[in-house]
Amino acid sequence: MERRFHMRIYRLFHAQRAILRREGTALGLGTGQPKLLFYLLTHGSCMQKELAEYFEVDPAAVSRMLLALEREGFISRDAGSPRRRCGLVELTEKGREAAQAWSDCGARFDERLLRGFSPEEKERFADYLYRAYANLRSEEAEG
Repeated sequence: MERRFHMRIYRLFHAQRAILRREGTALGLGTGQPKLLFYLLTHGSCMQKELAEYFEVDPAAVSRMLLALEREGFISRDAGSPRRRCGLVELTEKGREAAQAWSDCGARFDERLLRGFSPEEKERFADYLYRAYANLRSEEAEG
């Protein structure tokens, strides 16, 4: 059995992306948009900068995704802000429905991904993923 974790993670990422991209497309969402809606659903309204920081994405990329979401009626942004990137981002009713549908997709995906795992294995797996992420982030911060 191959122990090259970067390749296993790469294959898992691509399998996950293929499955969830279909689900997002069925909801009328483009690449990267579902995670923004889900964040807003679970964290509430926020500034665009917060989304970029949380997802570690270039603010300009977030701006483009939000513009598309706004055009499609999934979000609204504070029109009173002189600079768009400083305005508050909020879900519309259509956005809330799409975000909840995405959450349901995620729950189905998690069930499929973790089929056959015991509750203890699921907990350990979640911990391993968190620790691996934290290792990469701390190394980057140090370097």
